[in-house]
This record gives sequence, C-alpha cells and structure tokens, in this order.
Amino acid sequence: MTNIDADRPSHDPGQERADLVETLRAHRAFLRHTVGGLDDEQATRRTTISELCLGGLIKHVSHVEANWVRFILEGPNVMAGFDEAAMAAHAASFRVLEGETLAGLLADYEAVAARTDELVMTLPSLDASQPLPEAPWFPPNARRTARRVFMHIVAETAQHAGHADILREALDGQKTMG
Repeated sequence: MTNIDADRPSHDPGQERADLVETLRAHRAFLRHTVGGLDDEQATRRTTISELCLGGLIKHVSHVEANWVRFILEGPNVMAGFDEAAMAAHAASFRVLEGETLAGLLADYEAVAARTDELVMTLPSLDASQPLPEAPWFPPNARRTARRVFMHIVAETAQHAGHADILREALDGQKTMG
C-alpha cells in the first residue's frame, strides 16, 4: 500500500486544529445560508409537522456550541441536568422567543463561533478532558476530550444544517445545494 502523504509528518497538531476550524466554519456557513434573505416572521415559521423553525435551529446550535465550550473550560457542572426545568430550557433553545430577532440570533452565533474557533486554536491540548455529568444519555464515568467535543460540535452543526435545509426548502423552495 502506498502512502500518498509520505512527505507529511504523521501528526501535525496545527493542521488538526486548522482542519477542525475549517470544518466547523463550513458547516456553520451551510446553516447560515439557510436563513439568508429571510425576515423574522419567515425565520419563525414552522414548515413541517415538527415544531422546528429556522431561527430556532440557529439559536439551538449556538446554545449547544456555547455550552460545550463552557464544558471544556469549566467542567461538567456547567451542563444542565435532566430535571423538568433543564428539559424546559432545552426545549426553549429551539424556539425564537418574544423580543428575539433573526439578526440578533445570528450575531450571537457569530460571537459563539469566534470563541470556539479561538479555543480550538489556543487550547494547550486537544487531549484535555473533563468528566461527563451523570445523565441517562452518557455512559457512567465517561470523559470527553476537547477534540471529541469539537467533533461533536461539528456533527451537531451538520445535522441541524440538514434539518434547516429541509425547513427552508419547504418554506420557499430554496436549497443549500442542488
């Protein structure tokens, strides 16, 4: 088997960080593209049987990314539990509330993204880890490295960008790709 990257070092931490940031930025751009040209009413319109709306997806992804960054920096205590109040707050993260605007949600998302990108590039080690909080969806005594958290943020963003693409297509036929 021939190694096509024979001239490259086997592990370049700077390249790994640049790759993470580039991938995050690409998926964020797909997500932001889905709300391009919309007004606040359109961004809150439900276009499928679900309760999802485009503005709510922007808000949720921003909220989740910010919380995972706080987890990397501060540990499991910043993660909400799974009591009734925490579950209500999670559900509210998908909704555009009175007084919130698409422009404001996008500005918040930009600030969260800038903080995440900076952390990816400056964290002393992507191997730094924190214990996960106790929750039914996490294995007992599990830990997450910063690297794995950043990959989770990529996956979360990509998944919701796909959801947003479906919502936008149902709204006015616009597609991110195709």
